[in-house]
Amino acid sequence: MSIQTGQPAPDFKLVASDKSIISLSDFKGKKVVLHFFPFAFTGTCTTQLCTMRDSFGYYDGLGAQILGISVDSPFTLAKFKEENNYQFPLLSDFNKEASAAYGALYEEFVLGLKGVSKRAAFVIDEEGKVIYAEVLEKATDLPDFEAIAEKVK
Repeated sequence: MSIQTGQPAPDFKLVASDKSIISLSDFKGKKVVLHFFPFAFTGTCTTQLCTMRDSFGYYDGLGAQILGISVDSPFTLAKFKEENNYQFPLLSDFNKEASAAYGALYEEFVLGLKGVSKRAAFVIDEEGKVIYAEVLEKATDLPDFEAIAEKVK
């Protein structure tokens, strides 16, 4: 079951594309926008993260931290980040723990691939509570960027 609004956000410790370890609790006192996505280098995922890249100034101006999370390896994510000039960390949920904790994990994805992150977006407030939660069943759908922006404000 996915995480609902009002619940405490599950903490996680994940390896970023620069091989540093990042946990959600590192950002206590800031709003955090989490974007789960199935795979780097696929069309809809690129659109999802490029939308966040292009509105980075807005979130940065509000002191919010954006994090992208997928089950890709840190090495794949490093290349993806570099090619698209993302200004925010991309985290590898290779062991699928964060995706599962947020209820954003496909049992089976396309091509029979198991354990892939669903496309999802969460906004977490300064106290670590979830104030926006959206988990998409269809990988080609995009999150509601306006609603996310509104929650961060």
